[in-house]
Amino acid sequence: MRETILRAFGASETVADGAGWQAIAATQVADDTLTPAAVLVPLIDRADGMTVLLTQRTSHLPSHAGQISFPGGRRQATDRSPEDTALRETEEEIGLVRRHVSLVGRLGVRETGTGYRVVPVVGLVAPGFALVPDPSEVEEIFEVPLAFLLDPANHKFGTRVTRGVERQFYAIPYGRHDIWGLTARFLVNLSEFVRR
Repeated sequence: MRETILRAFGASETVADGAGWQAIAATQVADDTLTPAAVLVPLIDRADGMTVLLTQRTSHLPSHAGQISFPGGRRQATDRSPEDTALRETEEEIGLVRRHVSLVGRLGVRETGTGYRVVPVVGLVAPGFALVPDPSEVEEIFEVPLAFLLDPANHKFGTRVTRGVERQFYAIPYGRHDIWGLTARFLVNLSEFVRR
């Protein structure tokens, strides 16, 4: 599966070492009304098959409380790119140090109803890392088999009413976890990208 992922993203890896990162095909669109943000889509290269690392946000957060998400967050003034934002936020939230991540590319940028413009950055992670969740942001860290998440048969649609408007969204139920919304959309995008 590693080779399939690398081929889908142009058969190259960019190693994010402690000294920094290298940007991958940066495409910036300025929009002053949206807060720039980035997430890391961490693909863990396990011996028995790749997995995707996900987090469950704590229930007391002001936005997206309790939701399943990728590690990430809003851009800081010192971040040089979405890749830098994703790697910094990942280290802050779950303790995954950037030297363990090989960046391979980006998925499609999405805007949220809560005012964010999110760049999903895909990275390969070799086993052997240590995770330390920030208890103020992360309630749980877990992995889901990549094959399960890429299978279109597991991609469902759901609806919710938000601020009086009914919205449709992707959902990927997995055991006791309900992966939906933006996170599920990024996973569906990854599935489409890999199958192309």
